[in-house]
Amino acid sequence: MTEDPQWSAWSGETLAECAESSALAINPLIYAEVSIRFERIEELQDALREEDFLRLSLPWEAAFLAGKCFVRYRRRRGPRRSPLPDFYIGAHAAVAGLTLVTRDATRYRTYFPGLEIIAP
Repeated sequence: MTEDPQWSAWSGETLAECAESSALAINPLIYAEVSIRFERIEELQDALREEDFLRLSLPWEAAFLAGKCFVRYRRRRGPRRSPLPDFYIGAHAAVAGLTLVTRDATRYRTYFPGLEIIAP
């Protein structure tokens, strides 16, 4: 969405391929992360149209799992570049049985080994 020279093509193609076979979904954390690239909420809503992206609530079970995985990560002295919301996104996908599209597959595979991931 930001036309990043390194990832824009891969991200756009991957989302288009996923949309052909299943529904695309976001949760409030993903919405917030994407929002930082837009000046106005109307622009963001145009980019993440409700007819294209399901809006999913965050399950309480995912909050618990995210917290536990984050504690393991910090105890392993993980770098501070991975904030708790990233673990919540992974936990949400794991608990709900969703496939996660990410460019950072290593962390998600480490902490959510059963999670189906699409990554470069």
